Amino acid sequence: MLNASYLFASLIWGSLGLGYFIYGKKQGSWPPMVGGVAMMVASYFVASALLMSLLCVGLVFLVYVLLKRGY
Repeated sequence: MLNASYLFASLIWGSLGLGYFIYGKKQGSWPPMVGGVAMMVASYFVASALLMSLLCVGLVFLVYVLLKRGY
């Protein structure tokens, strides 16, 4: 479970999730905050680097769509 690709993906997606959370908190916008927390949780609980990356890319796309719609 703790191979190099998993650790690298976890570091990248967890850091991006933290950035989304901080951005959402400063802007007062809930989609980036929730998406950031979901990315950080995924980096802890998803056991596959590929599955984690696919899930987090989907979350990034979902946050983008929600922000474009004005939520």
